[in-house]
Amino acid sequence: VSGRMEAEALQSRMLLQVHDELIFEVPSQEVEPLKRLVLEVMPAALDLAVPLKVAVKVGANWGELG
Repeated sequence: VSGRMEAEALQSRMLLQVHDELIFEVPSQEVEPLKRLVLEVMPAALDLAVPLKVAVKVGANWGELG
């Protein structure tokens, strides 16, 4: 994800990884492009026998996402 973010010159920043969660700080104009990027890249991150499901949540802060 970080490589693609850099390649696409996004201003968003990955702040934290907590187990299987990634936390980003994202300018409002990049929310949709970053969502698309994450939903494209993350399911292909590992070659598994079962599909890797990815969910994206958006909020003003981490507490809103609970």
